[in-house]
Amino acid sequence: MISVIILGAGRSERMGQTKQTMPFGTATILEKTINNYIGSEAGKIIVVLGHQALKIKKIIGDKSVDIVINPDYGQGMSTSLIAGVKNINERTGAVMIALGDQPLIESKTINQLIREYERHEKGIVVPVYRGKRGHPIIIAVKYKAELLSLHGDTGAREIIERHPSDVLEVPVATDAICIDIDTLESYRSAVDRLGKRGQT
Repeated sequence: MISVIILGAGRSERMGQTKQTMPFGTATILEKTINNYIGSEAGKIIVVLGHQALKIKKIIGDKSVDIVINPDYGQGMSTSLIAGVKNINERTGAVMIALGDQPLIESKTINQLIREYERHEKGIVVPVYRGKRGHPIIIAVKYKAELLSLHGDTGAREIIERHPSDVLEVPVATDAICIDIDTLESYRSAVDRLGKRGQT
């Protein structure tokens, strides 16, 4: 089983407001991201919260996800990743690491990565659009100890760089894997793209 860890604990400092709760279609940015993973072939979904966790938890409501609150989120993304990894179960063969501010990544892209991981022997799967790597990434549980030893704001990049021969790059048809919503400009652009898709 592939468990998903959605990282949604940040302060959104560049945005100037809590981006997780900003409207996106008929939902919020984080809700839309979560919905895309719920609609995929992934197994257990863990959402890691930190900044304004209780407010965001209420917005998520009764979605079929496990919510983990990371009190150390201010010390970098690695702390949220570690909090998520600590909550995977024994059936998990790999973790899919997702960013909570990438609501344009559709379930079909998520499924493509899952299927490619299952078809190959590589322990790390990274989506690529026109030569540029993005998220979500998949990392086998054989790297669990390395994930738990991460520090600062690097995420899983260190592990990818440490094991280049075990990385499978998967070309995808969308640049959504490279688009995270960090500024009002990127937010407006993403909302516009959602509207052009005719999605909610």
